[in-house]
Amino acid sequence: MLAQELIARKRDGAELTDEELRGFLAEYGAGHVPDYQMSAFLMAVLLNDMSAAELATLTRSIIDSGRRLDFRSDGGLPAVDKHSTGGVGDKVSLVLAPLLAEYGLRVPMMSGRGLGHTGGTVDKLESIPGFRTALDLDEFQAVLADVGCAMIRQTPEIAPLDGRLYALRDVTATVPSIPLICASIISKKVAEGIEALVLDVKYGSGAFMRDPDQAVVLAETLVGLAESEGVRATALLTAMEQPLARPWATRWKFERRWRACTGKVQRTCGKLLSLWRKRACWRSNGGPRGRRFARTLLPCWTTAGRWPVLPGWSSDREETRPSCRTRRHSRTHPFE
Repeated sequence: MLAQELIARKRDGAELTDEELRGFLAEYGAGHVPDYQMSAFLMAVLLNDMSAAELATLTRSIIDSGRRLDFRSDGGLPAVDKHSTGGVGDKVSLVLAPLLAEYGLRVPMMSGRGLGHTGGTVDKLESIPGFRTALDLDEFQAVLADVGCAMIRQTPEIAPLDGRLYALRDVTATVPSIPLICASIISKKVAEGIEALVLDVKYGSGAFMRDPDQAVVLAETLVGLAESEGVRATALLTAMEQPLARPWATRWKFERRWRACTGKVQRTCGKLLSLWRKRACWRSNGGPRGRRFARTLLPCWTTAGRWPVLPGWSSDREETRPSCRTRRHSRTHPFE
């Protein structure tokens, strides 16, 4: 079947078969379907949604487009990741990754760039002089073994199909599509080879998902899809009517997270971090054992020793710790 015929069927609300969807995605991955036709398909998905079977096929096709790591069978520490759907001023991952490493977990974190008006973790990391996010998988695994946590951007080796779709969604106004969000997030997390995943689903004026009811649907779909792929998952809904910290420019965000890693945590962010670390430790250990482990956790905020989380960067370099003294925010205001 021609690509335009599949696009027309999806535009009209039809459900594509597993064979049709896999074939269409494979042809796009091979360069036989141009970006403009895939853009039309993404818009059709945004307008008409996807069935559970279609979503599963899309996710599996993205996973199969590249390599898949496996941290479960190597006999090492549990591997866990955290993902946020994105919001203005959201910077929890920069502290949570080394914090979880302090509790004896491995955190292989593949992060994305900003979508829409929300900033991405990779954008924040690349504001640090000398910080490299483009690593091959061997280097990524070496850093993870050495430090306990590592953050990289999308690679050509893991879920390369998602890298192309991710870029198209950003420029075709198809970012809010729940099936596309879920397939993008879960495919990368499954390909990372993790055992457990904690999801931070944002809603409100500072997030691209403004409607709380839609955020609930998104959270349920993400957890269900992750569990169907063998990854234990949990999600929390967090309001993003205002940033989590006063500075919200990219480099200032890192400066605040550096302070948090040395024990200076703002109250709102500190509460969220406590929730996330307990959820992550619980899900990574599984069942009642994980619950008992989470209850025994004591506050541990001195995680600066886990930096650098990538080679080629030194926490001793003065320019890596930007100062926000040039501008003070007396109070935080909601984003309208």
